[in-house]
Amino acid sequence: MALASLLSYVFVQTLGLAIAFIAAAVLLYLILRHLHSRRVALLLVAIFVGISLFFYVPNGLPHGLSGSFITSYGPAGSPSLPFANVIKFFSHFNEFERVADIAKNPNDVPPPIARMATTTDHFDITAKEVIGELAPGVYQNYWTFGGTVPGPFLRVMQGDTVVVTFHNDASSLHPHTIDFHAVIGPGGGAGVLLAKPGETKTLTFKAMHAGLFIYHCANPDPAVHMAHGQYGMILVEPPGGLPKVDKEFYVVQGEFYTTGALGKKGLQIFDSDAFLEGKPQYIVFNGRTGALAGTGTMEAKVGQTVRIFFGNAGVNLISSFHVIGEIFDHVYDEGSLTSPPLTDIQTTLVPAGGATVVDFKLLEPGNYILVDHALARIDRGAWGVLHVTGPADPSIFSGALQPMAGH
Repeated sequence: MALASLLSYVFVQTLGLAIAFIAAAVLLYLILRHLHSRRVALLLVAIFVGISLFFYVPNGLPHGLSGSFITSYGPAGSPSLPFANVIKFFSHFNEFERVADIAKNPNDVPPPIARMATTTDHFDITAKEVIGELAPGVYQNYWTFGGTVPGPFLRVMQGDTVVVTFHNDASSLHPHTIDFHAVIGPGGGAGVLLAKPGETKTLTFKAMHAGLFIYHCANPDPAVHMAHGQYGMILVEPPGGLPKVDKEFYVVQGEFYTTGALGKKGLQIFDSDAFLEGKPQYIVFNGRTGALAGTGTMEAKVGQTVRIFFGNAGVNLISSFHVIGEIFDHVYDEGSLTSPPLTDIQTTLVPAGGATVVDFKLLEPGNYILVDHALARIDRGAWGVLHVTGPADPSIFSGALQPMAGH
């Protein structure tokens, strides 16, 4: 996308704000100088209001630019981005990598662990700040692990020693790190892996608890980094692994906070106010709208059993995970793999920063829609499609399917 078009929304907001300040200053000066002229004062007020309406009605108020003035009582200080980094971002904008597709492929899951003996697992993870498409024509400055959202799916066995080599790309504007919810130790390893741009750090930990765990950036303010896309999951399998299935998928729900209204084109600024209020413009699976909707993205066949590793990165909302037209045969509640799974579940709650594992056998062909069953979130992007092919069984389901486009 052309630079001018990409930056148009930000440019108009910033220009409008600058003109408003200038107009306000001129207005104040002239009013003070011409106090005797009520007509002049009224004319200038009308001009000022007109300019403001011209810029802000179609483009939205530039409240995202006021984040530096937000009060925070958290240990990290203000959730707004440092103003110096904002200036640096625009001055180095052309140097940021444009990612063709920010979405992590849900099929990108390492195979089940076949061994019984513990070992040492090595992982290399790179933090990189990139530009990607959040929705058609809507662009986001993503902060990523490995250039996708979510980051890589890590798979180890309980009792393994895990060595993580973490590199923060030199092009990054911010320090980054990783807090692994699977780690026993201060900060989940975040204090060890904290890396400035260009630095590399290493963490070694023992995977002591089986389960499915979120990992995320924890550099202050951690939630701001997560709201830019820095999260992923690590699976710690119990010895002997999970029951065998035919297909496994990797899906993580996330929230994005933009100053532009839903669908506003161009590069979007992070909205600190909406972030603190818990009102995301976009709620998506795997980093962007439509990430799980394309043909060939999530495919399976009648007779197969599928497993979905589902996480909720948050940072504010609880997810009500549901697959329309299916019932979960097993739900490993809150990602616990050592507790007996729940059975015959329609919808399962996944807290912010939590995860779940669900599996179910496919008995009928068709399209099965993945949703957060707080269903208004579908309109913000929280949906995907599992395409199932194969023979139908009229004893289970029959009738003429009607097109469901529109309302």
